[in-house]
Amino acid sequence: MRSSRLLSILLLLQTRRQLTARELADELEVSLRTIYRDVEALAAAGVPVYADQGRAGGYRLVEGYRTRLTGLTEQEAAALFLVGMPGPAAALGLTAQTNAAELKLLAALAPDQRDRAGRLKNRFHLDMPAWYADAESSPHLSAVADAVLHDRRIKVRYRRWEAPREVDRTLEPYGLVLKSGSWYVVAATETGLRTYRISNILALTPTDEPFTRASDFDLPQFWQDHLEYFDRSRFTAQAVVKVSKSLAKRMYDVSFPQLVAAVAQTPPDADGSVTVILEIESIGNAAAALCRFGAGLEVLEPPELRAELATLGRTLTTLYDVRPADLGADDPHAVP
Repeated sequence: MRSSRLLSILLLLQTRRQLTARELADELEVSLRTIYRDVEALAAAGVPVYADQGRAGGYRLVEGYRTRLTGLTEQEAAALFLVGMPGPAAALGLTAQTNAAELKLLAALAPDQRDRAGRLKNRFHLDMPAWYADAESSPHLSAVADAVLHDRRIKVRYRRWEAPREVDRTLEPYGLVLKSGSWYVVAATETGLRTYRISNILALTPTDEPFTRASDFDLPQFWQDHLEYFDRSRFTAQAVVKVSKSLAKRMYDVSFPQLVAAVAQTPPDADGSVTVILEIESIGNAAAALCRFGAGLEVLEPPELRAELATLGRTLTTLYDVRPADLGADDPHAVP
């Protein structure tokens, strides 16, 4: 246990350059006294660790000191290969670097670890895009990634959903996120941090202008907050819908997660149907999403949504109104 903690302290100092005793204690969930003893043990073992005094001080390693990657358990070594994503790596232009890193890691592993890692690599695969959807084409992705890595501003022509549709922006790119086959860049502008879909970048001009990112920026936390805000803001109303008994029994075949979850959590009525409440984005959006269930789902509220569905139904009836005289004698759909 202690040897694992000592290695963790060494790797933390190697990757983060300087940490206080309190920061190390919080990271490893141990007491300050334990950290003091562990640092003394590292120094006694010949690791060049020293303490900077003062308010901005902390533990550091001698500049240039590096340790080899050792101490990996079999499970840890295997896990490193499960995080590999050949598709995204290729999109970022890092295929060669990823392959080289993989070879170096394999060379550092013991034979049994190498065999297990190879088996996992060949038996697990991550496919990011959703069903019935291809990964988006993002020709400017590599340029954005380069700006993210080197903290350089970029100038873009961007297409957004509201007017004016095309706008010019100077971005300070903080990080990249891959979401269901679509790449997004989190970037700072004069109005704060925003999220931009990279496939909507129409033109990009790199610059040599550096920027200083906020020291407390946390990409995973920002993205999680962004998703929660997006869900809160996009649902503007509610609809009460009645799901027929036959449709309720076929929920496992329905590609509508919100409806599936609501039906699963609601006890059926006496006739076997299920009445649930759904969050909706807008009347038009909800009508388009719900009309595909036909008579299997009835909207009870709001009346505006019922009216929109009725209008949609009349429009489709007019468009596809086929009379017997219009069908040929051999047409299998002809009405006798």
